[in-house]
Order: sequence, then structure tokens, then C-alpha cells
Amino acid sequence: MTAVLLSVHVLAAIVVVGPVTMATSMFPRYARAALAGDGSPTPVALLHRVSRVYAVLAVAVPFFGLATAVAMGVLGDAWLIASLVLTAAAAALLGLGILPAQATVVAALAGELRPGVERTARILPMTSGVFAVLWAVVVVLMIVRPGSTTGV
Repeated sequence: MTAVLLSVHVLAAIVVVGPVTMATSMFPRYARAALAGDGSPTPVALLHRVSRVYAVLAVAVPFFGLATAVAMGVLGDAWLIASLVLTAAAAALLGLGILPAQATVVAALAGELRPGVERTARILPMTSGVFAVLWAVVVVLMIVRPGSTTGV
């Protein structure tokens, strides 16, 4: 059963977290171009939609990760706790920072008056980069599992 849970967890991470990370990383470039009048708002809206939909689907990743940790008996291991904290930080950054900022830019491109949209668009590359780095650290922790008796 552990192998099945771990497989679903890893597949969900690849299929769901990968696309949301890529969409959030690509969004600032297209947003900047569209806000400057050098690009279409269509890819911006599409990337925001991908970010929103995959953010919801990404809940499956920690769910199956926790189920795998229980099955493996590693729920109290430091590497897992650190991964959970970083995952929660990434989720908070996405839900409270990136997605609302993207929505502001999309609304501004649709013609709604949004004060501060340029500032919002300027900080999106940084927040998206931090989001990607958080996931990269989680992946490394999942592979290396420092201090684990079942690790390398």
C-alpha cells in the first residue's frame, strides 16, 4: 500500500505542482508585456486560470504525502515536518499573494480600474520565484531525507 500511496503522491506532485509552478513563473513576463501594450491579455488570463485550477488540485499532493508518511511511519521525522512547513508556506504564498496579484493584473487588462497594478506586476516575478524555490527545497528534502533511517 505504501508503494501505491507514494506513487500517487509523486505523480500528483509532477502533474499538478509542476504546471502551477510553471504558470506562476511565466505569468509575470506576459503580464508585463500586456500591461505595456506589447502583448495580448489572452495568455495572461490563461496562465491565471491554470494557476487557479492547479492550485486547487495541488491539495492532493500533501494529502497523499501525509498518507504515505503515516504508512511509512515517518510522520515525526524532521525532514517531513520541514517539508510540511515549506509546503504550507508555498500554499500561503500562492493563495494569499500570487493568485490575488494575478487577478489584479487580469482585471486591469480587462479594463477595470486597478490602482497599483504596475507595482503588483513588478513584485510578481519575485513572489513566483520564491514559490518555485520553496517547491525545489521540498523536492530535495523528499529525496535526501536528512536524518532519516530509511534515507540515503
